[in-house]
Amino acid sequence: QLQLVESGGGSVQAGGSLRLSCRVSGYTYSHNCMAWFHQAPGKEREGVASIYTRIGTTFVADSVKGRFTISLDNAKNTVYLEMNSLKPEDTAMYYCAAGTTMYGSWCLLVLGDYTLWGQGTQVTVSS
Repeated sequence: QLQLVESGGGSVQAGGSLRLSCRVSGYTYSHNCMAWFHQAPGKEREGVASIYTRIGTTFVADSVKGRFTISLDNAKNTVYLEMNSLKPEDTAMYYCAAGTTMYGSWCLLVLGDYTLWGQGTQVTVSS
C-alpha cells in the first residue's frame, strides 16, 4: 500500500518561500500521477500542481503559475512543491496525493482522480 508523508510547511511572511516534500513509500510504480492540493478553512480542496511520474510532465493551476513548481526525485521517492512569492491567500493545508487517471501525457488536477492522500502540512503566509 502506498503511503504519503508531507513535510516542510510553516509560517512565512508574504513574498517568502517554502519547499514542501512528500515522501512516497510502498509500491511506488502503482500510481502515475502525483499532485499537490490545498484547502483553506471553509473552502473546497483545490489542485495546485501535478506531475506525471514516468516522464515528468507537469500541470500547474493558474493561481500559482510562475510562483510554484512541482518536481520529482525518483531516487528519493519524493515529490516537491517549491513555493515562491507567497501570498496571504496561499495560506492553507497542503496535501500530497497519488492517482492513476491520465489525460494523454498529463495528470490534471481533478480531485476525484486522486485516491491516496497524505495527512497534510500547514502553510501560513502573513502580510
